[in-house]
Amino acid sequence: METTKYILTEKEMPTSWYNILPDLPKPLPPELHPGTKEPTILPPPLFAAAVNDQEYSKERYIEIPEEVQAIYHTWRPTNLHRAYRLEKALDTPAKIFYKYEGSSAAGSHKLNTAVAQAYYNKKEGITRLATETGAGQWGSALALGCQFFGLELKVYMVKVSYHQKPYRRILMESWGAQVVPSPSEDTEIGRRILAENPDSTGSLGIAISEAIEDAFGRDDTHYSIGSVANHVLLHQTVIGQESIKQMEMADAYPDIIVGCVGGGSNFAGLFLPWVKDKLSGKKSDLRIICVEPQACPTLTRGKYTWDFGDVAGMAPILKMHTLGHNFVPPPVHAGGLRYHGMAPIICHLYQMGMLEARAEYQKPIFEAGIQFARTEGIIPAPEPAHAVKATIDEAIACRESGQSKTILLALSGHGHFDLGAYDEYLSGNLQDYEFPEEKMKEAMASLPEVPSA
Repeated sequence: METTKYILTEKEMPTSWYNILPDLPKPLPPELHPGTKEPTILPPPLFAAAVNDQEYSKERYIEIPEEVQAIYHTWRPTNLHRAYRLEKALDTPAKIFYKYEGSSAAGSHKLNTAVAQAYYNKKEGITRLATETGAGQWGSALALGCQFFGLELKVYMVKVSYHQKPYRRILMESWGAQVVPSPSEDTEIGRRILAENPDSTGSLGIAISEAIEDAFGRDDTHYSIGSVANHVLLHQTVIGQESIKQMEMADAYPDIIVGCVGGGSNFAGLFLPWVKDKLSGKKSDLRIICVEPQACPTLTRGKYTWDFGDVAGMAPILKMHTLGHNFVPPPVHAGGLRYHGMAPIICHLYQMGMLEARAEYQKPIFEAGIQFARTEGIIPAPEPAHAVKATIDEAIACRESGQSKTILLALSGHGHFDLGAYDEYLSGNLQDYEFPEEKMKEAMASLPEVPSA
C-alpha cells in the first residue's frame, strides 16, 4: 500500500492568502447599506480597518503577517490523507483524498481566520470582540485566537446548540470567553425576540444581530464573523493552497472536490485556489460539489436575491442565495450549517455554473460519518459528515460505472464534541427534518426592497 498521508514542512506553508476577487470573470455584486440601500462597505466601527481592506481588495495575494504565521505553525500545514480503507470498504475504483483540518487546537478550520482577525484587532488597539456561533466551532476558535492576543470575547451561541453541545460552551469558557444562549436578555434584539417567542431555539441570523448590537454599543469592541464575508474566505485559502502541493506529491489531480456549506468558509478555503483552473479552462470538467442540510437548503432551494445578513437588518444587504433573514431552521445537529444565507462569493460562482449543490438529510449523514469513523478512524463533525455522505455517493457511482475518479474531500473538523448527536443516531432516536416551505415563504415576505438600479 502506498503512503496514506502527504505531509508538508513548515517552510512549505503558504505565506500569503489567495484572493479570488481579481480572478472573477464577472465582478461580485456590491454590498448595500441596510438603510439607504446604496452600495457601501462594511461599517468601519464594526470591523478592524485591515479586515475591511481585505474584504474589497483587488490584490491576488495578501501577505500573512509573521505573527499570524508563527501561530499557524502550531498546527499547519495540515495533512492530506488517502482514504484507502474507505475505498476498500466501498469496493470503489475511485481514489479518495481528504484534507483534514481537525488537528488544530480548536478542532476545526475556523482557527485560520480567528487568529488573523484577533491579530488585526489587537494591532488597532481593540480590547474586546463580540461574535456569534452556531455549533460552537467558530466561537471556540475565536476564544483561542483572543487568548493568543489578550482580547476579551463575548459569544452569542445559538440556543439550540448551546443546549445540544455543552462541551463546546465549556471549551470556549476554558479559553476565557463569556458565552450566552441566543436569543439572550443581554441585547435589545434578543429581549424583543424572547418577548415574542420565549421558546425560540435561535438562529445564526439572530445571534449575528445580537453580536453586532453588542459591538456597536461599545467603543472597546469590534464584531468578528466566522464565515460568509470575503475576508473570512480569504483567510481559509491556506487550506487549498496546501492541498495543491500535496496532491502534486500524490501525483494526482481531483476530478471532484466535495465540501459542506453553511456560510461557506471551510469549503471555499479548499476549492478557491483550485477553481482558478476551472475559470481559466485548464480543468473545465472539474466538479465542485457543495453539500448542505435538507433542513436549511440555501443553495438548492433558496432564492438568489438581496437580503440582510442578520435578523435585525443591521448588517449590510448581500446578493446571495437566501431562505429569508427571518427564517429559523429546524434544530439539526449540524449547527454550523443552519445559516439562512450563503457567502456571496460561493453564490456568485454557483450562478456562473462553476459549482454544484445538493442537500442531505441528517440520518444518512450520520450513517456516513459512522462509516468514515470505522474505516478512517476520524469521527467527523456533523457539518463535514454531509460532505462525507456525498463523497461516498460519488465513490459508489464510480463503482457502478467502472470509472476511476479522484475525489478530494474537505474534512473541516472532528466531532469529539458532537458525540451526543452520534449517540442519538446510534440509539435510533435521531430525526430527519423536512424543509418547512411555509416558514421560508413567511421569511421571504420580509426581504428588503432594493431598487433595481
